[in-house]
Amino acid sequence: MGQGLAKDETDAQLTEPAAVKKMLLILSKATLDNVYACFILANGARMEGIEAEIFFTFFGLEAITKTKMEKLHIATVGNPAMHIPTMLGGLPGMESFATKMMKAEIEKLDIPTVSEFLDILTASGAKLWACKLAMEMFHLEQKDLFDEIDGVLTVGGFYERAIGEGTHLLFI
Repeated sequence: MGQGLAKDETDAQLTEPAAVKKMLLILSKATLDNVYACFILANGARMEGIEAEIFFTFFGLEAITKTKMEKLHIATVGNPAMHIPTMLGGLPGMESFATKMMKAEIEKLDIPTVSEFLDILTASGAKLWACKLAMEMFHLEQKDLFDEIDGVLTVGGFYERAIGEGTHLLFI
């Protein structure tokens, strides 16, 4: 008793953490569960008045590729949350079955489709960016992507968007 707080402890208690002002989400895999997690987080940020931007890189580009965005699947192999042995997850039809079940649950909850969710995000002011290197790797052009993306950026260009206090990066 009688011991006071050290100066560093007092300063830490008096300093309030900076408010979250911007969320920058990096989507690298377009599995149905990753895409919805990313979109829900971005939408939640916008609903709280927080800026939100999504950078679609590598296989995450499929979430904004016109020919693939409504055909996303659940990964049954190597997904510990599936609670099934890897060997069973690799059986023919398991991925389709899991995807069908997940889509049925999504529909029951009245969660928008991928393209509808993208429309909601852009209407709310969320920014959508495609990764330049990934587009080159997969031989994609901007015309192949969701019409309302904000553009194509290099990784450096995306990091420049992170400048400023209260910005958080999240890799999904």
